[in-house]
Amino acid sequence: MTAITIAEEPPRQPPILRLLELSDAYAASLYPAESNHMVDVSALEMPTVSFFVARSDGEIVGCCALVEAGDGTAEIKRMFVDPEARGLKVGRRLLAAMEAKAERRGLTAIRLETGIHQPEAIGLYKSSGYVERPPFGSYLADPLSLFMEKRVG
Repeated sequence: MTAITIAEEPPRQPPILRLLELSDAYAASLYPAESNHMVDVSALEMPTVSFFVARSDGEIVGCCALVEAGDGTAEIKRMFVDPEARGLKVGRRLLAAMEAKAERRGLTAIRLETGIHQPEAIGLYKSSGYVERPPFGSYLADPLSLFMEKRVG
């Protein structure tokens, strides 16, 4: 039985940088550059960011960031699970950890932008209670983007 743990950790670790590179390559294989809204590791180190790391038997297998917007909401960024760890419900566990943190922080909603060519991610978000919404923050409407939100608290 594989033990999956989720904890807040610093993002600047070699296995996480590898996951971010895999995430970038995956997104680049699906979407043009103007439709990719990635943030780099320095943005993940900001004080408004809670960075979550999933480990399977101690090895890093997934990550995500909860970025507080300053208006009572937060955005999910850089959610990615190592392809080798798919099927272990790592994404669902990361999502639950972010939602619990948002509730503890007194936030009202979690928002996200994902691509239309990622049915697994869309399925995870929809089955977890996220609903489609218009673009938010600095995002512009993009036919390749899907914007979602879940009320918390």
